[in-house]
Amino acid sequence: MAHAWGYGPDNGPHTWHNSTTNALCNRQSPINIKTSQAKYDPALKPLSISYDPSTAKLILNNGHTFNVVYKDSEDKSVLKGGALEGTYRLKHFHFHWGSCDGQGSEHTVDGQKYEAELHLFHWNSKYGSIGEAMLHRDGVAIVGVFVKVGNANPGVQRVIDALILIPTKGKEASFLNFDPSSLLPKSLDFWTYKGSLTFPPLLQCVTWHVLKEPISMSREQLSKLRGLYFNDEDDSPCHMVDNYRPTQPLKGREVRASFR
Repeated sequence: MAHAWGYGPDNGPHTWHNSTTNALCNRQSPINIKTSQAKYDPALKPLSISYDPSTAKLILNNGHTFNVVYKDSEDKSVLKGGALEGTYRLKHFHFHWGSCDGQGSEHTVDGQKYEAELHLFHWNSKYGSIGEAMLHRDGVAIVGVFVKVGNANPGVQRVIDALILIPTKGKEASFLNFDPSSLLPKSLDFWTYKGSLTFPPLLQCVTWHVLKEPISMSREQLSKLRGLYFNDEDDSPCHMVDNYRPTQPLKGREVRASFR
């Protein structure tokens, strides 16, 4: 990246095409999922998710969102099945959210946005490293989970409680023994399509699995996300809100569904 990207008026998503050629290609994410056009595909396998809580390592404010990072040197926390071939290792999970209710998800369903969206980021272990994997079209698999306002989510509360340790960009803290399966809904029915990262460099290396069933978080829990800051500790405070990319044109891609 030639410049610092972000979500503000001077460095937000509308400027990202200035620093990457991928923004002009035909497999960009996120998208609006039109349910009437998504095709049921009985050949899709059920998602197989096996996470080892002992691989949890740290929680980090990277100035764009927060990442809960996992050890990924072995096949201990992995994703298989769905539209994937092979084994994908969990690297981290993060969220995107808005400044108020109903604004924060990246993907939309029939034009509807949710309050937030969880992304579980995995890379194809056949490539040996995440850097190498991101250079290939089958290199990354992201599971997207919509978040709606509702009851407090006990699965996410420990993550919420840790945010006080990483208020500003660059702050990190140890975060051990956490199973991200606790963040998933009961149903793993999904839509899948070929796309890209939703942040620079927007590499078109992602097989997306967007779950149909959302999870809930309380307004108080969502407000804790909005209490983080984009800025460094010594800079002027700027609350971390609206850290999502708008939907991108489908450009003829097929969206498949694992359910009728």
